[in-house]
Amino acid sequence: MNMPPNLIDNTDYHILQLLIGDSTLSHKDIGAMVHLTGQAVGARVRRLRELGIIEGYTIRYNPLRMGQNIHAFITVFLSSNKDHPPFQAFAKTHESVTELYRISGEGCYWMRVRTVDQDALTAFLDELLKYGNYRINLDMGQIK
Repeated sequence: MNMPPNLIDNTDYHILQLLIGDSTLSHKDIGAMVHLTGQAVGARVRRLRELGIIEGYTIRYNPLRMGQNIHAFITVFLSSNKDHPPFQAFAKTHESVTELYRISGEGCYWMRVRTVDQDALTAFLDELLKYGNYRINLDMGQIK
């Protein structure tokens, strides 16, 4: 664990790891695991949020059970520098885009896309062509 000295201690780090594993744990339950009261854990969690170490809470879900059967990883190659703002607006607002990163190396952006079927993916890719070209890889199964 390489962190600036005095930023967080081993107990804070343990609390953080427990929350990463299951963000629904109560402060009382975490306290039992780290040998603190629930109130003391709550104070540490608040401090971790104030430091910006904890940025928010999320859930894991099963996209297949929601009908999102196609999972694609797309590298985007924009046609010109002028395309960045409109492309970003498109990607941020399109419901199929679940993640978007500006990248170095090959390509301009990397995005994760989930659609209900091949037709929806094709329609998405047709829209994407307004901004440039792409390379697509389809999910064949999650390992980790």
